[in-house]
Amino acid sequence: MSNQIQLDIQVPAEYAGQRFDQIAADLIPDYSRARLQAWIKGGQLTVDGRSGKPKDKLFGGEQLQLRAELEPQGEWQPQPMDLDIVYEDDSLLVVNKPAGLVVHPAAGNPDGTLLNGLLAHCAGQQNIPRAGIVHRLDKDTSGLMVVAKTLQAQADLVDQLKARSVSRQYDAIVQGTLSGGGTVDAPMGRHRTHRLKMAVLARGAGGAKEAITHYRLQERFRGHTLVRCQLETGRTHQIRVHMAHIRHPLVGDPLYGGRNKLPTGAAPELIEALQQFPRQALHAAELALIHPVTAEPMHWSAPMPEDMLQLLELLRADNH
Repeated sequence: MSNQIQLDIQVPAEYAGQRFDQIAADLIPDYSRARLQAWIKGGQLTVDGRSGKPKDKLFGGEQLQLRAELEPQGEWQPQPMDLDIVYEDDSLLVVNKPAGLVVHPAAGNPDGTLLNGLLAHCAGQQNIPRAGIVHRLDKDTSGLMVVAKTLQAQADLVDQLKARSVSRQYDAIVQGTLSGGGTVDAPMGRHRTHRLKMAVLARGAGGAKEAITHYRLQERFRGHTLVRCQLETGRTHQIRVHMAHIRHPLVGDPLYGGRNKLPTGAAPELIEALQQFPRQALHAAELALIHPVTAEPMHWSAPMPEDMLQLLELLRADNH
């Protein structure tokens, strides 16, 4: 992938009176507005050969010239790892993330993350913010993630996520028996006292953001239910918080699970499996989006991991 970007565009007359950065965002949609503003301020994106300011008004007819070089976006190091890549082309890749793998370096996890593995897999990822990661899964959630391989693909995928045209469906094993599906429409934000947790907040409360989860029943057991959840929004810990909010927390959830409720008279193997389940029983099973270059609808699925399959076997045996 070339690190050089060269573009020459004439501003159409109908843009007369609009701001430089707004016109640039319209005429150069392959890059984010923040990236374009940085190029304007840095002099890489010019008007008639001269540097300008993002808020400058243009008259129409000017020549925009972009001469930029993609630069490494972080201090992260490539670390080879076995990635389960479900799909890859020049614009994006889809990875099936195992439980236990942190997505992005942070305090407490400076390396050994999916991001480090992506840099080793494809060196060009270092030129893209967050190495092309456009959405995340919690460390102990398994399943599908899409990663952009170009700035253009990243801008397009971020727009699709904002427009809610990316379909993300998750399998979850929850405590308690549900009689049917439903929708949880409950705004979320950071927990007021426990800073590691998210919480449902009152509408209009400070920090509250819209959060909507649809769920449907897949299989019911004596004291648990397998549900399929579809995200309409993508808040941190959204499914975990929403299912706990309706009093059906995920099995194994260390933050939101509460006390483990065990079916009366359950076999010792099932009791042990429920009590020892090492993570929240949540798997990103289906992912669908519009390809950022071809505009083709794309769809991928990832089989449920072994730990959740084994738990389901024990729950089914307990049903009989």
